[in-house]
Amino acid sequence: MQHGQIPKIQSCKTSISDLIIIPSPPTSFTIIIITGAEGPGGPEFAEFAKKAEAENGVAFHTSLADLPPATDSVKRLALISGRTGDNPRLMSEAIDAGCTTIYLEKPGAPTVAELEAMKSEAASKNVTVLMGYNKNVCKYVSKTRDFAASVENGHVTFVSNNTYEPTAESLGECFERNAEGMLKNMAIHELALLVSFYDVTVENIESVTCDKEFSSMQTLKGPSGKEWTDFDKVKFTIKTKTGNSVSVQADRCGGDVSYATVSKDEEEVFKYTMPDEEDKANVEVLEAKYPGAMPYFFSQDPDYTTVKDRVAAFCATGEVAEGIATIEIACETLRVAEYLVPVIQEQLK
Repeated sequence: MQHGQIPKIQSCKTSISDLIIIPSPPTSFTIIIITGAEGPGGPEFAEFAKKAEAENGVAFHTSLADLPPATDSVKRLALISGRTGDNPRLMSEAIDAGCTTIYLEKPGAPTVAELEAMKSEAASKNVTVLMGYNKNVCKYVSKTRDFAASVENGHVTFVSNNTYEPTAESLGECFERNAEGMLKNMAIHELALLVSFYDVTVENIESVTCDKEFSSMQTLKGPSGKEWTDFDKVKFTIKTKTGNSVSVQADRCGGDVSYATVSKDEEEVFKYTMPDEEDKANVEVLEAKYPGAMPYFFSQDPDYTTVKDRVAAFCATGEVAEGIATIEIACETLRVAEYLVPVIQEQLK
């Protein structure tokens, strides 16, 4: 990309396999912020950093405050992929460091109030915030929506699966690490689809019906010994006041294939999976290259590449980031998540 200097800033605890973000061809320079390079993988990371600096001119810093001042000719992009609770601080620091575009990973902040404050701060500094909701540009989503449009009274269900072991130890660790809860984490992508494409807002929700036979909520101890209550799987249907009806199903132990279906008169007439047959070859390549990584990293790789490319192009040229969720969509998505949790919990009692 030859459109000025566009540093990509990643702020998270990460392994070396998460850091393959050097653009090709490279921008003038790439800066990666690392806040947790200690522990397992440290030596490998140090070797990666040395190579990246020598071959690509990458500068490594431990704080956004260490970045060189941005000049008027610099277009600076921050990619914030940290713990959710750190995101408000990290975004403020990125804005102070001269970033004009922010790529913010879901859900953006722990609460609606915090995300609304972040939106206001960005607007006051004329900073654009775009969200890492990759499923908004997923092939299986677009194909399902296209098919549903051709079916009268067709009903869409978005299904998100993950590969945790169905044990108290595995799920307890998951609950603690993703303390914001399933609907603000794993299933937040599906809620963003509902907000983006199905007119779902808190004010427009007419009814929420939980599938009690499928859904499950548990209270489990995490590694710290503290107890956490969350859904290990959940399925629900939302009907809107404007006439839409759509379902979401999420299962932390459901496997490594996510998909969407269209049904008519309660009979499934269409199904499209992620990855599809075309993408499975790429998954196999990535599995061999990065053994031990979570399987969903591989299946979602093409879509995250699309999101990052479009956000980078927006920063560089002002080209519209087609299909990419804005922080306004993220705020409403988080509002919907906060609304749904007590409603579904009540139905599962």
